[in-house]
Amino acid sequence: MNLRNCRRCGKVYAYDGFDLCHDCRMIDEKDFEKVRTYLDENPSADINEISEKTEVNTKKIIKFLREGRLELKDENNFLLLCERCGKPIRKGRFCEKCTAQLERELKRAIGQERSLEDLPKDSARERMRVIERKGKKDLK
Repeated sequence: MNLRNCRRCGKVYAYDGFDLCHDCRMIDEKDFEKVRTYLDENPSADINEISEKTEVNTKKIIKFLREGRLELKDENNFLLLCERCGKPIRKGRFCEKCTAQLERELKRAIGQERSLEDLPKDSARERMRVIERKGKKDLK
């Protein structure tokens, strides 16, 4: 069993793929639900208003936006910038154009890797050879 300390509260927990213990993750989920509910009722709210009304830290709200779990709907409420080109975005880390470019580049890289794997191996290197040398005296 792999034990770790929670990144937030320091409590020891059985590692399950997350850097936070179960209790801290549940707190995050409750905060997410509060923010999502508030945004559903007030789609034009800005981040400071959301933070004030829900009592959820602005950093945590930005984290939810970066993860793509929330999206700002108001055209004038851009808070995030694309990490690649700097264009304003409503959710995630990259704008649609950069996301499409990254997907194409990744597919191309995967395709090149697969094509290298499909190449026939150099059979000359893989063979073992025994060479008889003529002119040597037999050792007896």
